[in-house]
Amino acid sequence: MTSRITTSELPPEESFDDEVIEAVGDVEIEPDAPPAEEASVRRGVDVIKAAWKTLPNAPGVYRMFGDGGDVLYVGKAKNLKKRVSSYTRGFGHSNRISRMIAETLAMEFVTTATETEALLLETNYIKQLRPRYNVLMRDDKSFPYILITGDHPSPQIVKHRGARNRKGEYYGPFASAGAVGRTINTLQRAFLLRSCSDSYYENRTRPCLLYQIKRCSGPCTGEVSHTDYAELVREAKGFLSGKSQAIKQLLQTQMQAAAEEMEFETAARLRDRLASLSAIQSSQDINPQSVEEADVFAIDEQAGQFCIQIFFFRTYQNWGNRAYFPKADKSLTPAEVLGAFITQFYGDRPAPRLVLLSHQVEDEALIGDALGFQAGHKVEVCRPQRGEKKDLVEHARKNAKEALSRRLTETASQQKLLDSLGEAFGLPRSPRRIDVFDNSHIMGTNAVGAMIVAGVNGFMKTHYRTFNIKSDETTPGDDYGMMREVLKRRFARLKKEGGRDIAPDDTSEAPPAEADAFPSWPDLVLIDGGRGQLEAARSVLAELGVEDVPLVGIAKGVDRNAGREQFFMLGKEPFRLPPREPALYFVQRLRDEAHRFAIGTHRAKRKRELTKNPLDEIPGIGPTRKRALLLHFGTAKAISRASMEDLIRTPGVNQSTAKLVYDFFQAG
Repeated sequence: MTSRITTSELPPEESFDDEVIEAVGDVEIEPDAPPAEEASVRRGVDVIKAAWKTLPNAPGVYRMFGDGGDVLYVGKAKNLKKRVSSYTRGFGHSNRISRMIAETLAMEFVTTATETEALLLETNYIKQLRPRYNVLMRDDKSFPYILITGDHPSPQIVKHRGARNRKGEYYGPFASAGAVGRTINTLQRAFLLRSCSDSYYENRTRPCLLYQIKRCSGPCTGEVSHTDYAELVREAKGFLSGKSQAIKQLLQTQMQAAAEEMEFETAARLRDRLASLSAIQSSQDINPQSVEEADVFAIDEQAGQFCIQIFFFRTYQNWGNRAYFPKADKSLTPAEVLGAFITQFYGDRPAPRLVLLSHQVEDEALIGDALGFQAGHKVEVCRPQRGEKKDLVEHARKNAKEALSRRLTETASQQKLLDSLGEAFGLPRSPRRIDVFDNSHIMGTNAVGAMIVAGVNGFMKTHYRTFNIKSDETTPGDDYGMMREVLKRRFARLKKEGGRDIAPDDTSEAPPAEADAFPSWPDLVLIDGGRGQLEAARSVLAELGVEDVPLVGIAKGVDRNAGREQFFMLGKEPFRLPPREPALYFVQRLRDEAHRFAIGTHRAKRKRELTKNPLDEIPGIGPTRKRALLLHFGTAKAISRASMEDLIRTPGVNQSTAKLVYDFFQAG
């Protein structure tokens, strides 16, 4: 059941019956509260009182709405009526709760069958709506897994992110893509599993380079039988499932037997595989002896900021760690932040059977029930008191403290750079967000635009964007036209999504609740180019009605030397910064990062174009028929020139398929 109460539906004060007044009580305001604040708190309490009157004594989720319909807070309750009544007091709250009550203009409620359902629904709402007063994960990027596919006679080993839609066995999570890549490379040497795509596999007529360097057993061309390859797959799954010692013992026995039979080449291959397995295990430091599968969470708090360090242990091995810096009010305790963070972290990923925490959190058993309901198995959530489990938590806590100390140091240094940059360019205040734009192409081909973003926390890579230059109005090779297209698309989208966070000429402090929020609009835009690029950028922003974003063009120095850059700003003469000016080095870093990102994106696009096969674009032509055509004609170019009769005579290609191919190339 869903219900909503707004300020327009508030009854007059006298319409509350005696039962409500007795249960809820009169609104009391701190005596020193300013009149405006007192009035807003009273208004918020009135909204909550009206909502409280109709609430059931049942579990559910409540949402508080502010001005413009923005969600301020999402909470769950075992008893909605009892929980919401706690907000009807105008005193005794923290500053965070008082501000939240004062801004509340409406409330919505959803009742659930159980408190576990309420917790899961609350998590979904928080991840979707990102309310201002909740604890929020700043980075919910998915973790990489190792996938051994199960939809092909010769299974493939690959890195996987996202939804588990493909059939097969998943192993992870790993803390980083680099850790997955290193592990897959070593597993290829140990078990010789293929990593190529199915289409590449189907079109092989001879073993590829990976077979030659002993990283694949060559199932695509029959270098290994399906039975023997299936045994390699079984061994790899066993190793990733924690049976590493049994697999190593098996390989040792086989190596010894091969040596005794004088099959020294086979024995050498088995020796190399054993060495690869040992390399995997030796690279997984702090491998626990008694913890087969667990996630370890530890939190540290310094200067009103929080860091949560997570270590992943699977099959008695450490599979890496990751640090998170959640957005949370300074008034919250570490235990409160940790408890709110855990449910969000597992919102779209299964939990292991054991979750170890550095602090005792509220509703520990309830969180375990909710995570177990999602994962399909029992999940224990606890704070260990002794033994190896406690040692793992202490190690994670130490890493959390060190990571937060580094971040605070880097943030202070980065803030100084932002201050110096704002001063160098004469901005009214230090920029919180800087967008840098660059283009990359070769003679107008595979043209891309790139945008990198920087703020007080350094490069914000989750905010980076790429733009494929696709407008018919942009002449290939026209750098000014490409910049106009990129900026027009970027700022048109920003205007569509919403207004400015804080105007550039507003020197007031950001609201306390939003001080940590990263702005969506830039406070400064840097363009890689001189006066011409700057004018192109200015004309686009003027066309869109955006004339209050500072623009700076960066022209290459004399002889393209770093340190001799010339800067262009609207209404100013071109100028240079002193050679040892920190702001100059900062700008160079920003420009170089934009250039690196643009070049990398261009190269990736160019590579895709070079390796693209026209047959991939024909609907209804799968790997088997594509392979038959390539075997018969040799190249895609020869297929494009073939007659209808030649296509029909191709083994494995029927008349309807031949017509599809013929029509496709004739139409082109």
